[in-house]
Order: sequence, then C-alpha cells, then structure tokens
Amino acid sequence: MTTQSLLVGSEMLQADELLSLLHRYQLLPQVLRAKVIDEAIAQFSCTEAEKEAAIAHFCQRYQLTSKELQKAWLQQHHLTEAAMQELAIRPVLIKKFQYAMWGKKLESYFLQRKADLDQVVYSMIRTQDEGLVQELYFRILEGEQSFAAAAQQYSQGPESKTGGVLGPVPLSQPHPVIQKILSASQPGQLWEPRLIADWFVIIRLEKFLPAQLDETMQLWLLDELFESWIQTQIQTRLQSSNHCVESVAA
Repeated sequence: MTTQSLLVGSEMLQADELLSLLHRYQLLPQVLRAKVIDEAIAQFSCTEAEKEAAIAHFCQRYQLTSKELQKAWLQQHHLTEAAMQELAIRPVLIKKFQYAMWGKKLESYFLQRKADLDQVVYSMIRTQDEGLVQELYFRILEGEQSFAAAAQQYSQGPESKTGGVLGPVPLSQPHPVIQKILSASQPGQLWEPRLIADWFVIIRLEKFLPAQLDETMQLWLLDELFESWIQTQIQTRLQSSNHCVESVAA
C-alpha cells in the first residue's frame, strides 16, 4: 500500500504527520472549508459570458489592469493563469450552489428571521440622575429644548456625540426593554423616563425600517444559510479527523 507524503523543504512528511500539524496549528478548519466548498460547487459550471465577467471583476478587484500586473500577481501568489481563473469564477459557482440549495426556501426563512432584520433609528438620553431625567423629559415634551440639544448636553453615553440618535440598527440589538418600547412606538413618540439597567432613559423612535426581501437581502440570507451549512459540515469532518489523529497516536 502506497503511503502519501509531502516534501516540505528537506523533510518528507507522511500523511498522518501532516494531519497532526494541521491540527496543531489550527489550520485544518480552513482546509476543510475549502474542501467542502470544492465538493459543493463541483456540479455547477459557468457560461462563457459569466466566466468573462467574473474574471474582469476579479482583475478589477485586485487592480490587475494590464498583462504585466497580472503576471506579477500570479508570480507573487505562485499561481497559474488557469488557477486564477478558477478563483475568479468560484464566487459565481458558490452563488449557484446557494440558490440551488435554498433559493425556494428564502421567503419562509426571511419571514422566520424578519424580527431580527427589521431596523430602527431612535433617539436616547441616559443619565443616572433621576431628577435631571424627569426635568429633561418635560423640557422636550413642552418644546423648551430639543431632544438633540438635551442629549448632546446631558446624555452620559456615546449617543451624546450624535444628538442622541442611534441607528439604523437591527431591532433585536438594543436592550430587551428598549426593544419592547420601540416595537410599540410610532415615529416621533416620546416615552416617559424609565429605569433600565442602572440608567434612567428617555426614548423616542425616529424611524422604523422594515426589512424587505429585495436582492440585497436575498444575497445576505443566502450567505447566512451557506455559512451555517459550512460550519456544520466542518464540525462533522473535524470530529472524524480527530478520531483519525487519536488512532494514529495510539
């Protein structure tokens, strides 16, 4: 039986030694990721037009605007032109795989995730002075002082630098109590001060930005599903490789 080996410098590494090194230097997940992707996209191909567009995009991205620059880049990265073209079309093949796997499930997945994808712009003032926060609330309510001016002068968080304005941020990002306030708000609605995590806060919703399943969102969700799938595949294979390393060590 032939044993696979790799010449590294003057040292000949056997397959089991190479596997142990990949584990030791935590490089195995990267190798497995590439392998998983290779297997996933193997059944897909590009049209000639797609290939040309992908190569043009790749060259633009890396500023390979002439044959000389391309040649220098290939030498620097120890690649052939064919290998560069494979790198260029890889994202196109990945996208085809993503649509084949999850394209028909995007709408239901979007609805499942929508609560975490909706965004808000809101204003906040926070202080640990209960008397001050009450006074500021009535000033703003009566129009004696703008929210932005009060936040800039009195708020004790980084929002003071933006006149109290925060966002756009996912609705799921703020403190759970603030999430509930914003979810029940109309734009421009000013809420009475309340104590949240050791701070007295005043909240006002500025804008509610509902997530929409447009092209940008579709691509983002496909990438999210793809990444989750890859991580599952990697973990499964890491467990198998760990058994192999243990067997070799034994």
